[in-house]
Amino acid sequence: MPRIESANGLPLASYRASITAADLEACLELIATSSAKAYAASGLGWSVVKKRKEMKLPDLRYLLLKNATDRIQGFLSFMLTYEDGHEVVYCYELHLSPSAQRKGIGKHLVGLVETVGKRAGVEKSMLTVFTENHTALMFYERLGYSKDDYSPQPRKMRNGTVKMPTYLILSKSLQEPSTDGKELEGD
Repeated sequence: MPRIESANGLPLASYRASITAADLEACLELIATSSAKAYAASGLGWSVVKKRKEMKLPDLRYLLLKNATDRIQGFLSFMLTYEDGHEVVYCYELHLSPSAQRKGIGKHLVGLVETVGKRAGVEKSMLTVFTENHTALMFYERLGYSKDDYSPQPRKMRNGTVKMPTYLILSKSLQEPSTDGKELEGD
């Protein structure tokens, strides 16, 4: 399997077309440890069975971060797909063990997925983030992501209360600004 060096020299298995059962379970454990409570509190709910099934989608690809003993330290799963009629690269999950956080690895993994999207010619990169995950929201904003037009909006209930969404859909354009060779006309 081809390997890429991550931002700080940790080995990284790249663009996995399939994932071993052991690696899938290790990735699932990272999700459960870091996000099961947020899933449970959201309208999405937490189900190990449903998440495992999603993680086995045939077009889902993985970037796996492993240590010297071949143990999963983090991963990013993504898929080239269509969202609301647009070709996109969709980041399904990004999870890092505490020892792998704040070392530039998440930024590096997202950058690799954006490169895949650019090379495939898709319009944008998209992802879903829980609104309570302020650290992740700030991380993605620093990388140039913003709330997508298709992100859920607050809903006004019959009694007048406003129900805020528990997650946001963020996106980032992967299209280069078009240049037609003409200079902008100024004053």
